[in-house]
Amino acid sequence: MLIPWMASPRKHKISFMVTEADASSRRARVFFAHYPNSISSYPSSTEWRSARATYYAPADPRDAIGGACGYGDVEKAGYGKATAGLSTVLFQKGQICGACFEVRCVEDLQWCIPGTSIIVTATNFCAPNYGFPADGGGKCNPPNPHFVLPIEIFEKIAIWKASNMPIQYRRIKCRKEGGIRFTIDGAGIFLSVLISNVAGAGDLAAVKIKGSRTGWLPMNRNWGQNWHINADIKNQPLSFEVTSSDGLTVTSYNVAPKDWNFGQSFEGKQF
Repeated sequence: MLIPWMASPRKHKISFMVTEADASSRRARVFFAHYPNSISSYPSSTEWRSARATYYAPADPRDAIGGACGYGDVEKAGYGKATAGLSTVLFQKGQICGACFEVRCVEDLQWCIPGTSIIVTATNFCAPNYGFPADGGGKCNPPNPHFVLPIEIFEKIAIWKASNMPIQYRRIKCRKEGGIRFTIDGAGIFLSVLISNVAGAGDLAAVKIKGSRTGWLPMNRNWGQNWHINADIKNQPLSFEVTSSDGLTVTSYNVAPKDWNFGQSFEGKQF
């Protein structure tokens, strides 16, 4: 968790199928993407909203390792330094993890860097501090929309002396290289899967898993983008169906081979 640094539309339905040869396992992988009859559930990319932003120092490791979204080392996970901890009203109990935002400094000609904006990914939670009122030190307290940024990213839009800056933000689509990553952990019949590197909306609303001897089994959100299930699916190739917050679904078949083990990561289809 982070503590702030104190200084009716038309309906469309499209589906497609892609097959890929997996040379390492000599197994074909088939992916389906389904585009439902709905529009995006998050605000239009043109809709700017008001918030405030603070930063944390480069020597502070709180966002580099761990974090409330479960990504571990965000730089090694591919998110780099362009990450953000979000206040309670934005964090949505972890569902927002992985979403991308464009952020710009506003209203302060003394400290803002004109004509600049940054793109950050939600990877952490800025915990409220109820020892202070929301308008007097409790920057991440409800109902405040607040971003906590690495100072290296904050300084791309404002002078660091600005500290607690008024900003505007908007949701945008995430762009990622490669497919969605599934990192499997757990023990026995307890299976925990960290899902990362998600393009498009970036955050997930539902996940299902399937072994070669099972039907589709819904997984539950454990925390952030860690999803879990109790099921005996060892010694079976695993498939995943993930649904993003905007209602799009991607299905990746046989992502993990029959001999998968805990601690391994596998790559599936991308939005």
